[in-house]
Amino acid sequence: MSYNNAVLLLGSNINDAKKNLQIAFEKIAEKNISILYKSKFLYSEPVEFVSSNIFCNIALSIETDLSPIQLLNGLKEIEKDMGRLVDSGTTRNYNDRMIDLDIVSYNNIIFTCNRLEIPHYRHLYEREFSKILLDSLFLNRT
Repeated sequence: MSYNNAVLLLGSNINDAKKNLQIAFEKIAEKNISILYKSKFLYSEPVEFVSSNIFCNIALSIETDLSPIQLLNGLKEIEKDMGRLVDSGTTRNYNDRMIDLDIVSYNNIIFTCNRLEIPHYRHLYEREFSKILLDSLFLNRT
């Protein structure tokens, strides 16, 4: 069996955001996804919308036998199970969320379809909090 390496970014800004992320870790593991490394937790202001709720974010390095679309489907199931009602990836309408799970990279491939863009351009190049988390993730590997 061939395993694939990917990087995920997780965020939450409703209720106990850090606890929501920890619950997401458990649900991710249930999807045949191994968490190899975690960045530090980072608290940040919302991006692309206004809210008084602060985000708790983390980056994960994972290993899985799932394809990019299978991984995306599994992550969307987790979001739905945890109470996320609107997928801002399709609506471009950003708001507070119980959980947000994004694929940033997958085996260093370039992949684009109507539901998924790998690598995730905004997380790699535009969002400062993402850059901090990704730097932290790679520092934690050593």
